[in-house]
Amino acid sequence: MKQAGFPLGILLLFWVSYVTAMISYNIIAGDTLSKVFQRIPGVEPENLFIGRHFIIVLSTVTFTLPLSLYRNIAKLGKISLISTVLTTLILGIVITRIVSLDPNIPKTEDAWVFAKPSAIEAVGVMSFGDLFENYCRSDDLVTVGRFSYGISVILTYPIECFVTREVIANVFFGGNLSSAFHVVVTVVIVTVVTLLSLLVDCLGIVLELSGALCAAPLIFIIPSACYLRLSEEPRTHSDKIMSCLMLPIGAVVMVFGFVMAITNHQDCTHGQEMFYCFPDNLSLTNISDSHFQLTTQLSILNNSIFQ
Repeated sequence: MKQAGFPLGILLLFWVSYVTAMISYNIIAGDTLSKVFQRIPGVEPENLFIGRHFIIVLSTVTFTLPLSLYRNIAKLGKISLISTVLTTLILGIVITRIVSLDPNIPKTEDAWVFAKPSAIEAVGVMSFGDLFENYCRSDDLVTVGRFSYGISVILTYPIECFVTREVIANVFFGGNLSSAFHVVVTVVIVTVVTLLSLLVDCLGIVLELSGALCAAPLIFIIPSACYLRLSEEPRTHSDKIMSCLMLPIGAVVMVFGFVMAITNHQDCTHGQEMFYCFPDNLSLTNISDSHFQLTTQLSILNNSIFQ
């Protein structure tokens, strides 16, 4: 990519991508673990110490910052292994709930429609979708999954921080950081990310902008541009024709994705419970009268399944 003539822009693009990922991890950890701690007997939902802001700060001070201070990424190997094990556990829990709940939940209308106007925004969202928002907070098995998910993203954070710090070191310090500057740069990165995580109320806009401004260039635009710049193949070669097609497609996805993320920003629900999680409370559902009997049955099933 250096031979292609634009290494700095690529490095900065990677930097923005990893910073937004770190912000997303903080928001996910705060929102997910707050639901877990609400399940502790005697803990009120309004308790300050289980709020997303307190959890973000606490996890940063006790876990992500100390782990991010490692200079050698090999020392994060055991942390990555734990995260991988937790991811496997999460997958098992999701599969279990698919088997146990799928027959009891009414199908969503047009659930398998190929694409809608918001499909471009989904470029970023699809990478971080929280499946656990589809399950009830009273589900003990899913609570274990939520806890595993929160810990997993916390343990992934230091790897993202490592790459972010390396980009800064290569751009501004010639690739080498003294011990003092290593600590200073790491603390600054983590502090900025934490502050942005506390200020941003909703994960959706972060993922939409990240997908539009970072994913589209990294997937479509930059690889195509590098190939067109460096390849000595004739213009009629199939690879060059494909690159000429992918580059404008990436540009369209980036521009339209950014515009739609700004103009069609959706309100954040912060994990609003699904209608089937409210026993005998049809006022909170948006379903037709034809689903009345089914919803009542689901309310009874919900209480029995999640015990």
